[in-house]
Amino acid sequence: MIKIIGIRFRNVGKVYYFNPKKFKMKAGDHVIVETARGVEYGTVVLEPRDVEDKEVVQPLKEVIRMATPKDDAKEESNRKKEKEAFDVCEKKIRQHNLDMKLIDVEYTFDNNKVLFYFTADGRIDFRELVKDLAAVFKTRIELRQIGVRDETKILGGIGICGRPLCCHTYLSEFAPVSIKMAKEQNLSLNPTKISGVCGRLMCCLKNEQETYEYLNKKLPNQGDMVTTPEGLRGNVQSVSVLRQLVKVLVILDGDEKELREYKVSELKFKPKQKKVKLSPEEIAALAELEKQ
Repeated sequence: MIKIIGIRFRNVGKVYYFNPKKFKMKAGDHVIVETARGVEYGTVVLEPRDVEDKEVVQPLKEVIRMATPKDDAKEESNRKKEKEAFDVCEKKIRQHNLDMKLIDVEYTFDNNKVLFYFTADGRIDFRELVKDLAAVFKTRIELRQIGVRDETKILGGIGICGRPLCCHTYLSEFAPVSIKMAKEQNLSLNPTKISGVCGRLMCCLKNEQETYEYLNKKLPNQGDMVTTPEGLRGNVQSVSVLRQLVKVLVILDGDEKELREYKVSELKFKPKQKKVKLSPEEIAALAELEKQ
């Protein structure tokens, strides 16, 4: 076991582990640590705790010190300088007529480097832009092209649920999301219904996926033959995953049929692996979503 603390450097950035040494700290405290890109100012989000050695990437860097009022003032000054740098960079982008959108600017704590985050449809030749920025700021300049999901994570916004975006409030990393998750949850594959503000599949599809997988395993597939509590045979017409109800078209005397609803626990059927199948219309919707 090894003792660590978790530190985050941006509002909803990735959590990194550090050695707390003998410092006593709690969540919300600010600390100065050494990282791969130099000395940084971070916020404690995980209080000191013991974890398995395999969960830590060695060598584990140490906390240099608790942040002082002077450090806090410098960090605040950096945030103001970032806003000024944003305006300067936007002006330079227009002067060079570059097809790129500036998203965010970040100063390292020691002012050793300024990072500019941008989005663009393709590759951008920004060599002249970097020269101009270096001449203005007199420090190292780095431009990073990011995707639309990262752009939304940085800028934030309100989702269709009416709440602040998950990626901007608490998600440290993006989880893989697939169109089959929407199908598994019986959602419409209309891109406007299952896409987030970023235009990609909503991250929240991942939240309930395990529950739907568990519940779907208990249900028969649509079209399966089942036996009802009355001993009648019938064909599954539809299923309600969350309510665990099944509508069955039972065969009565002769050719007479009747649609009845049963709890899945009342039915007898041969369990088999549930497969998610996409119709031609759904495949077309997926292709349209991927074009965005």
